[in-house]
Amino acid sequence: MEQKDFNTEDKLQQIISIERQLGEIQDVDVLLERILTETRKIVHADAGSIYVVEGNRIRIKYGQNDTHLRELAPGEKLPYTNFTFAMDERSICGYVASTGLPLNIDDAYNIPENKPYKFSKNTDLLTDYRTKSIYTLPLKMANGKLLGVLQIINALDENGNVTHFDEQAELLISHFASSAVQALQHAYLTSNMVKRMLKMAEFRDPKETYPHVERVSSYSLEIYDRWAFNHNIAETEKLKFRDALKIASKFHDVGKVGISDVILKKTFPRFTDEERNIMKGHTCIGAQLFDPPESFLDQMSQEIALHHHDRWDGDPTGYPGNISLSDFDIRVGSVPSFKPLAGKEIPLSARIVAVADVFDALSHKRCYKDSWSIEESFAEIQDNAGTHFDPEIVLAFMQVKDRICSIQMAFPDEAES
Repeated sequence: MEQKDFNTEDKLQQIISIERQLGEIQDVDVLLERILTETRKIVHADAGSIYVVEGNRIRIKYGQNDTHLRELAPGEKLPYTNFTFAMDERSICGYVASTGLPLNIDDAYNIPENKPYKFSKNTDLLTDYRTKSIYTLPLKMANGKLLGVLQIINALDENGNVTHFDEQAELLISHFASSAVQALQHAYLTSNMVKRMLKMAEFRDPKETYPHVERVSSYSLEIYDRWAFNHNIAETEKLKFRDALKIASKFHDVGKVGISDVILKKTFPRFTDEERNIMKGHTCIGAQLFDPPESFLDQMSQEIALHHHDRWDGDPTGYPGNISLSDFDIRVGSVPSFKPLAGKEIPLSARIVAVADVFDALSHKRCYKDSWSIEESFAEIQDNAGTHFDPEIVLAFMQVKDRICSIQMAFPDEAES
């Protein structure tokens, strides 16, 4: 008994330490993934999922499974999952979401017949897995608003055998979840502010749609994760960078709010040289929105907005080059000529977004062009490694090809959905 009490106290200290880290995460998706990871660690669970509420449905955001992960090559991830289901009592997560009550199930295959919820074995059969113990709880704000559902699967004992979630596990999960909700509330405030800024850009440029920026943001995160693995980046540095990148990448073209509609919405004929030079000014306008930078996120947002059109080989068709924001006069609009940036002079974040943005533009229809096929788009990116793009970024991009394709399906343009 004394040993168990000590372990509980030790775990609570661990939770307090993690709580401080959660409060520093600004992106909702990154935070949700981290909440799931840390909850599983606290109670030593093999798998789990985290879901968000969308109207009267629930959408999965992240799924994790250590058993399946060990079957993959180092650096690879489990398939990108994306599905929704009704918020009703027929499923375990639906029951928890609709009732607001947690559920602790010892064996998913032996749920009493009188319960309204059932467990579907289909996923287990497809993946050769055995789900047994499940602890599911709602993520609710103090006012009762439901933010999502957290589900932890297959508690493991000290020998790695599947066991049930005991009272200590329930206590630890509930305590951690309450802190996680506070961090989520803060992250949602940031998310809503980002969405308002992006909505403003979408009003000006129909190409800057929510699906486009979400795809570019999600691609960028996948590319960075693989690049970071390839380069053995320390975990603390990786966590800080990926959180900022997920948000900052959404602002890559926000500077288009300062471009005239006559140029911005022109379809045919294409730009004159003068118009093209004014269009290039969106990089400087976007960067000025974050000047002076007051945080790491501001700094990265400014770097991406300014330099995601610079070329790896330093070709002068890349822009705006080695420019100071004070050299750009928004009243003039056009970008003055400066020495091009090349190679690692271009910030890492901008080199990543360059690949993500061009790939998405190629593979989706625009008012001035038809969409390319997925394979043609991948081939174009690969063919431009070492010229337009950083070859190491392209390598990471190609290594996560399956996840890139899954993201495309998860965020279709409105006309495709």
